[in-house]
Amino acid sequence: MVAQIDSAYIRTRPTRLWSRLLSYALFEGRPLTTRGQWINPALFALFGLEKRLPQMKAVKAPIFILGTGRSGTTILGIILSMHRDVGFLNEPKALWHALHKGEDLIGSYSREPARYRLDGSDASDKMCREAHKLYGAYLRSTLNSRVVDKYPEMIFRAPFLKAIFPDARFLFLSRNGWDTCGSIEGWSGQHGQKVNGETHDWWGANRRKWQLLVSQIIPEHPDLAPHAEALLALEDHRIMAAVEWIVTMREGLALKAAFPEDTLHVPYEALCQAPREMAGKIANFAGLRHDETYLSYAQSVLSARDERTEFALPDYLKTPFQTTQHALAIKDS
Repeated sequence: MVAQIDSAYIRTRPTRLWSRLLSYALFEGRPLTTRGQWINPALFALFGLEKRLPQMKAVKAPIFILGTGRSGTTILGIILSMHRDVGFLNEPKALWHALHKGEDLIGSYSREPARYRLDGSDASDKMCREAHKLYGAYLRSTLNSRVVDKYPEMIFRAPFLKAIFPDARFLFLSRNGWDTCGSIEGWSGQHGQKVNGETHDWWGANRRKWQLLVSQIIPEHPDLAPHAEALLALEDHRIMAAVEWIVTMREGLALKAAFPEDTLHVPYEALCQAPREMAGKIANFAGLRHDETYLSYAQSVLSARDERTEFALPDYLKTPFQTTQHALAIKDS
């Protein structure tokens, strides 16, 4: 499926096709585990040109979808892309790499050192101007007035985003931990591959993302830090996913506390159970005008999902996992 477009998407609002295809072709880039990576040098050249040109359009209150991958972030972005004012960027990591060379956790565009966290001090005046130019070029090219950027790992970089876009809005998407972990395992099994002696899967090139997570984020969690050596040795993708889910969900709850007016917690289960209601709530939070087609599309593509089977966790992860599930439920109540 190219650019997450199917026949139902085209039927519902054919005018959205241009925006989605242009997003995919000229702004998102091709990460490590996808085909067509030959286009990336051309995209970086295009980004370089756009950064030198005058800003083409003002960028107002960009909307960032954050959380753990395989939590419904893509389908939420696709639903939002159906709104007449919205352009959806699905993990535009190439665009962000053109702005900050140390952001590539996966190793798609660089094998230089990378950082999970970026803060306000990483957003220079020059970078802020360039980010506005790239987003402005995107809005002008796709004929949209608002940007939705789905890049789940940016949840660890909210102060960086706020320094660049002070009016940014955050959608923190959470999903039951068992479901998320099972989905990550399935994705990695389906898309993982060996390339020139390297393993490319959910955890990046030769576990690059996993090693960065354990070395940079785990030390911040007193209940997980003593087990860093055991974590580095993990091979089970479900258990690795459980660790990523724990620290990311904690980050989302902290994000909501730090930016309460600018962050909306969106439980995936609630989105599936009441799609029209939740889509309306999201639009109101983001300041999007009423759009009946957008609401109807959400209703048509979402439905309640069956939960995945639980699996055995190491003893040292049982309590962190359970308390995180509980904290999310409390926050949602």
